[in-house]
Amino acid sequence: MSRLLLAVTLGILAGVAGATTAKATQSPGDATGNRMERARRGEQIYTRCLACHALNYDRVGPRHCGLIGRRAGSVPGFDYSAAMKKSGITWNEATLNRFLARPLKMVPGSTMTYDGVPNARERADLIVYLRQAGESAECRK
Repeated sequence: MSRLLLAVTLGILAGVAGATTAKATQSPGDATGNRMERARRGEQIYTRCLACHALNYDRVGPRHCGLIGRRAGSVPGFDYSAAMKKSGITWNEATLNRFLARPLKMVPGSTMTYDGVPNARERADLIVYLRQAGESAECRK
């Protein structure tokens, strides 16, 4: 085998091995999978929220339809804590990620009693679900 052919073959093999290694070494917090898979996983995680929240109506916690882009503490008629009303947060992927990781640390004095979602991948999937659900027919009613 010529040196050129050997070099090309080794380069291709290294690239394939590198791609396989990169895929295998992704951390659990990496957002992997297509949006549909991630939303499905997020919907399963959302079942933890159902004790207090629903998508299209208020319960102990406020509704989640329209969450992305909404200012915290702003659902009309919902009785938020003073801390949440004064937080100045607008919900987007970054603020939701921080809040869902440690709600009471991000908004001390919040009445949210859930301790959060410590797993970064679960939070990311939950946020994908909340975004998708917010655009659903259920939320456009």
